[in-house]
Amino acid sequence: MDNLWIWVVAAVVAIALVVGVVVAVRSRSKSAPVEAPTEEPQVEAPKQGEPKIAEPAAPAAPAIETPEPVAGRLVRLRSRLARSNNALGKGLLALLASDRLDDDVWDEVEETLLTADVGMADTTAVVERLRERVKVLGTRDPEELRSLLKAELSAVLDPGLDRSIATASPSGEGPAVILMVGVNGSGKTTTCGRVARVLIAEDKTVIMGAADTFRAAAAEQLETWGARVGARVVRRGEGADPASVAFDAVKAGADEGADVVLVDTAGRLQNKAGLMDELGKVKRVVEKQGPVAETLLVLDATTGQNGLQQAKVFGEVVQVTGIVLTKLDGSAKGGIVIAVQRQLGVPVKLVGLGEGPDDLAPFEVGAFVDAIVDGAES
Repeated sequence: MDNLWIWVVAAVVAIALVVGVVVAVRSRSKSAPVEAPTEEPQVEAPKQGEPKIAEPAAPAAPAIETPEPVAGRLVRLRSRLARSNNALGKGLLALLASDRLDDDVWDEVEETLLTADVGMADTTAVVERLRERVKVLGTRDPEELRSLLKAELSAVLDPGLDRSIATASPSGEGPAVILMVGVNGSGKTTTCGRVARVLIAEDKTVIMGAADTFRAAAAEQLETWGARVGARVVRRGEGADPASVAFDAVKAGADEGADVVLVDTAGRLQNKAGLMDELGKVKRVVEKQGPVAETLLVLDATTGQNGLQQAKVFGEVVQVTGIVLTKLDGSAKGGIVIAVQRQLGVPVKLVGLGEGPDDLAPFEVGAFVDAIVDGAES
């Protein structure tokens, strides 16, 4: 009897174990999430005849431009210069070819020169010499008159002046530092970019310093010019100390072995004492690293005698060594070249004759005079 009870208890325990295992398995299978089979993304092959869609290409780096050769630029741009100064040459030749060269005619010659912004002193000198030579030669021949006029205009422009741009440091060490000065609106920052193109066309390496920090767009404008020809621009934020920017630019030029550092300076109204003080500070700070090789004053040729006043003020502060005349193609007052050179005592070195990036040309006396006088007959 005892054995029977033992078997009954064992059977009950076995059944309980089986039931527990079954329940556990079922509950586990219900709670586990069922994962759907992962399908590989299907790439539909292009149908026959359909063009394949090209993947977007990575943006290309901006191409570096090669500036036009500098030699002979003024000759190539002669037609523009002739058109702009036609009134001067044409008027003088017409007067000199008059049947009678009396005092009234010579007064008109003088007035024509003054209207062209030649200036009183130079006008008087040119008229007196022309009068004397025409009287001595007794000529009315158009070719001889043209030659006389060319000779007098060339003489007053002084062909012997050195009009080259300094590309070597006066100390013989480090880069040549060129300060670009002038009032806003004269085209100073644009001219700075164009001068960089002139120098790069002569195989010089150039760094530009954006020290015109008072004008919001100046640094961006300079960077655009630099990117086109591969000239690096050193800049800081708007309102930064201009002298510090100039210092950084010259230091970068020395560290990188650049040939020339162009420093674009501020150009607010020239009668602001603060601006002149700032320009003086820029020059002093730059010269802590080495002498300034060149200071180019940018003048708008259309401003005439006002430009001469600007030239005098800037010359007193930063010792201008050369003049860049912009917008000469839009003015019939080519005499400003003579006046500004004589009154400031420094040569006109570059002239702007258009809106193109390479429309800045080294000033050549012969080509300029030929354009004025010979252009009168075109």
